Amino acid sequence: MDNRSEVREFLVSRRAKVTPEQAGIVGGGNRRVAGLRRTEVAALAGVSVEYYAKLERGAIAGASASVLDAVARALQLDDTERAHLLDLARTADGIPTSGRPRRRPTKQAGTRTSLQWALDAITDGVAFVRNPRQDLLATNALGRAFYSPVIGDGGRTPNLARFQFLDPASRDFYPDWDLFAQMCVGVMRSEAGRDPHDRGLQDLVGELSTRSETFRRLWAAHDVRTHGAGTKHFTHPVVGELVLAYEELAITAEPGHVMLVYTAEPGSASAERLRLLASWGRTEQLASLGLDARQDT
Repeated sequence: MDNRSEVREFLVSRRAKVTPEQAGIVGGGNRRVAGLRRTEVAALAGVSVEYYAKLERGAIAGASASVLDAVARALQLDDTERAHLLDLARTADGIPTSGRPRRRPTKQAGTRTSLQWALDAITDGVAFVRNPRQDLLATNALGRAFYSPVIGDGGRTPNLARFQFLDPASRDFYPDWDLFAQMCVGVMRSEAGRDPHDRGLQDLVGELSTRSETFRRLWAAHDVRTHGAGTKHFTHPVVGELVLAYEELAITAEPGHVMLVYTAEPGSASAERLRLLASWGRTEQLASLGLDARQDT
């Protein structure tokens, strides 16, 4: 990924999103650009038009934190977008990414025994670990049952982005498919800004851009986001509709890896369906071992 083009396209796309009215500028007629003009952004940021034009051409190396903050305010960037701009600037300056050490390849990444113990200790919710490339690295028992459409026959490492954009089953699993697609690409965009040297992520972006027109369009939008917390809807092929709250937790021992936990409101229909899914998962596991569930004591 070319840093200059990333900076250029990100700034242009953000500028196009801010209307003169949102910026407190009298719009006037005969505007030939969507959103703000370069001159307007420069004035709002308190820099010269020539200097802002230089930034928007991708020459962001050496830009001070105060200038980047001023540009972020002028473009009304949210916290995630501002962090992405700073990440792009750090890359241009050759500085390590935002507070995250460069990942070191480890054979045990995502599969440490103690991490699996932590996942297995969560019994009433779906718990799993993923890396910045959206690989599903480890799950608890309920997570294996929940993500059975993604895991499939257990061949290659299951990948949430490949499932989202390349597997027709994702349309059923994610009833809010368009929203999930935007979230997936936004998270990947943020990760690419934090570590532009991640060859695996670059390869995945290339693969999905080639094979999915939707991914290609969303990637070109340069929207970024973080997961954090919220609520998602799923339709599981075994138990049906699930409404689950999620929390994302950073794994400090594996920079860039996160644990996500999905839980249902106690006493809700989704909580009962998760219990049914857990029972189904146990039965499937025993069957794979050639055992009868009735013998499980």
